[in-house]
Amino acid sequence: MAHTAIIVPCRLESTRFPRKLLHPIRGKPLLLWVAERIAREAPEFPLHFAVDHALLRDCVTGAGFRAIMTSESHQSGTDRIAEANRSVQADYIINVQADEPRVTGAQIRALAKMILGPVPMATLATPFRRIVDFYNPNQVKVVVRRDGRALYFSRSRLPFSRDLGLTIDDAWLAANPCLKHLGLYAYHADLLEKFVALSPGRYEQIEKLEQLRALENGFDIMVGETSDPGIGVDTPQDAVKFEQALG
Repeated sequence: MAHTAIIVPCRLESTRFPRKLLHPIRGKPLLLWVAERIAREAPEFPLHFAVDHALLRDCVTGAGFRAIMTSESHQSGTDRIAEANRSVQADYIINVQADEPRVTGAQIRALAKMILGPVPMATLATPFRRIVDFYNPNQVKVVVRRDGRALYFSRSRLPFSRDLGLTIDDAWLAANPCLKHLGLYAYHADLLEKFVALSPGRYEQIEKLEQLRALENGFDIMVGETSDPGIGVDTPQDAVKFEQALG
């Protein structure tokens, strides 16, 4: 019987927010907010954390979660998940980012359903609601084909309105939905092994978006749309916003 598991890639160091996964929010590390959220929202899937440092391992195992030590040299979360899955040996893998403390069970189950199809990689996106977010390079844009497969991901505004240029506003965005990529993926296990055998792609290195490696090498990515926007913690300011959202 096919086996689906969640593997969360965890890297200690972060350029924009040093050691953010251990950043305390109301006395609890961000990583544990994510771990507890996943366990509560999608308890039907085995959950593993692919970590690169003993501090992260001790953080999750101390709370009763499973950790797998992986190399510190990995250039992407997908590389890290591929190493971890050699121990887990799942047929289908769901990648929840370690800095997404508002992931939902509906999102995880949507990915689990999509990845059972023929496309070897899947992800999620949600419509942009505010023009300020559309301009933010930390909020990745994705454009898709009519069949739901990704054309391209970028930190730049995508698509760009030639007619309006810099004058687009929230009203334009409402009339012309543009998709924000969410850091959630699913893979066929054999794609992971193919992925890690590939050199980082040109556009992957420019944009610092690992999913571009798959597109550059001819692998399709199915994009599902969700109304759950999620809250990614990329900066200290994002951590403050998450804490405020807790009420």
